[in-house]
Amino acid sequence: MFTRILIANRGEIALRIIRTAREMGVECVSIYSRADQSSLHTRMAHVAVPLGDGPPATTYLDMDKVIAAAQETGAQAIHPGYGFLAENAEFARRVSAAGLAWIGPPPQAIEAMGDKITSRQAMERAGVPIVPGTEEPLEGPEEAAVIAERIGYPIALKASAGGGGKGIRVVERVADLDGAFRTASGEALGAFGDGRLYVEKYLGHARHIEIQVLFDSQGNGVHLGERECSIQRRHQKLVEECPSVVIDDDLRARMGEVALRAGSSVNYAGAGTVEFLFEDGDFYFLEMNTRLQVEHPVTEMVTGVDLVREQLRVAAGEPLGFTQADLKFNGHAIEVRINAEDPAHGFLPSTGRLSNLRLPSGPWVRLDSAMYRGLEVGTTYDPMLAKVIVWGPDRERAIARMERALEELNVGGVRTGAPAALAVLRSAGFRAGDFDTHYLENLDLHAPAEWEGLAAAAAAVFRHKRAHRRALATTSANRDPWLARSRREWSDHARRTARREMPDA
Repeated sequence: MFTRILIANRGEIALRIIRTAREMGVECVSIYSRADQSSLHTRMAHVAVPLGDGPPATTYLDMDKVIAAAQETGAQAIHPGYGFLAENAEFARRVSAAGLAWIGPPPQAIEAMGDKITSRQAMERAGVPIVPGTEEPLEGPEEAAVIAERIGYPIALKASAGGGGKGIRVVERVADLDGAFRTASGEALGAFGDGRLYVEKYLGHARHIEIQVLFDSQGNGVHLGERECSIQRRHQKLVEECPSVVIDDDLRARMGEVALRAGSSVNYAGAGTVEFLFEDGDFYFLEMNTRLQVEHPVTEMVTGVDLVREQLRVAAGEPLGFTQADLKFNGHAIEVRINAEDPAHGFLPSTGRLSNLRLPSGPWVRLDSAMYRGLEVGTTYDPMLAKVIVWGPDRERAIARMERALEELNVGGVRTGAPAALAVLRSAGFRAGDFDTHYLENLDLHAPAEWEGLAAAAAAVFRHKRAHRRALATTSANRDPWLARSRREWSDHARRTARREMPDA
């Protein structure tokens, strides 16, 4: 096992990896931009290396700086987390070429699954069901029109190098095809440097179900069940569950077998996730994420397997310590992402300095967070501040526990998506398990009208109390302890006098 690793990431995922590594007796090196110099991941690591000022391109995405930091601090391996360089095959190769271990899948597997067209071709060869569409890049909207006539509208134009919902357009009719093609291709070119598109049959009432897989370097593989990820907006997930209410034991076994076949076809090693679209009892390959997923904690809560620990073990050359038969699924887990955004106004980004933090706790409540009082939340990095994860013996108890946890949560200084998650949890469709990937988009997230008066009254009380405190306060430079004491005593005297002189109601 390694004695020291570098974590090529920031925020809550860096902290998540540090915690498991510490339990394993592995020292951690963190890296940070100037904007992150006070962040928690720099304080919890054994060593913290500055990457300088500037945007991600010159800090967290600078391969030379990251690898140099590992070499200078004596790290033996690099864990990429998720985002940034996590699914960059070139970075994986350069890490290995530098004599360091890469805590992730082989670069060939990253390449095979990173390109959506290549991955569709590989899955078709492996006998994995795929959504009807093309296995080659489209030459233009004319070719897309021909294919659309064959498979039927609506269709989805998708970026070959895409991810995160970018470079995707749904087309309902041929008249909209030309404009949608240009828009999707231009967006893909700007986001990924690759404007190639392919077309799929659009499934209008599908659920997003994914299977967690884990392989070692000796060819052994297991699946750890499914995650329900249908509560999303513009392909960005908000609420995730394990297990899914629509997947029974037989279907879980079949989907797990297909997911393992998909991983084996590209000689996968480490932790990965095979995503499927599920509609009317059928499932189709969507993509494979060659990294740890944001929502991995719900799988850990239900299976008891620490996926980060297994990543480190596999990267160190150790075989899996368990078989498929050893895995047991216990209870139900739910995760909610706490993003700095305003759901009442189209999920616009929310920026500011965090204050008045109140974090949930209690039995079977887990918080993966990078928040602290005074944290400056901007738009340079991903808006996710934390993840709240709960476990319950059944889905009903897990929903109730998550409601309670979110009611305890308070994040001052910015708005978050927590109210939207609460609206989902309390909705009849979610509780009945009757939803698809469009559910959140169709849910009314506006606050009830009767709350407006209450909010105004609360704001007035807050402003009054703040003004009162400021009126009594002195500056730290000129504070005279006798004067401060006399002000407090006079204030107390005034309140006592006012109470005595106030007539009875």
